[in-house]
Amino acid sequence: MASQAAGKNIGYVLVDGTEGTFRGAVLVTDFRGIPADFRYTDPITPSKIEKILYGNALDVYIKEELILESLVGAVEVTPVLWVCREGDLLDPLAKLAKSKTILLAPTARSPLDATGDIEKQNDPGSYIVQADGVSAPLRFSLPGEKNREEDARSAASILVEAAATMDLLEPFSRMGKAMSALGEEKSGS
Repeated sequence: MASQAAGKNIGYVLVDGTEGTFRGAVLVTDFRGIPADFRYTDPITPSKIEKILYGNALDVYIKEELILESLVGAVEVTPVLWVCREGDLLDPLAKLAKSKTILLAPTARSPLDATGDIEKQNDPGSYIVQADGVSAPLRFSLPGEKNREEDARSAASILVEAAATMDLLEPFSRMGKAMSALGEEKSGS
């Protein structure tokens, strides 16, 4: 099974806009969670005049055009699946990415019957999958109108294969810590 995973990667996207400062990062890992590519942006703090001129469009502009577009365009290792955890990034990421794109989140549900089981949810394009044999199932959503069962099964298959050798949500934690460390380095120098 490990040899099947050779050459396959998952791309993680994280954009943070808390406290009026925006930062973003992408981490592409192999199916063991080992980094293959990492890109990040410097913090972006809009000026008072930018906030006035852009109004409600400011967050979207910074997240999608300044951060997401530059990060996805800079990645040199193309993943088979892009994963984000912010719902407002799913559709823009799907438009930019050259691979499948999903929103991934934990659930508190009890495990489904078997690894690989998939269950359609009430929200359009939303499913849960039993990615491994012991954890709670994961919730994933497809972008836009992509509610096709075959797309969901394909994404679930990638998740199950990767979950055999890694924790699928853990890279988000590493990315958050890396962005914090980068912020500390910049302010300390």
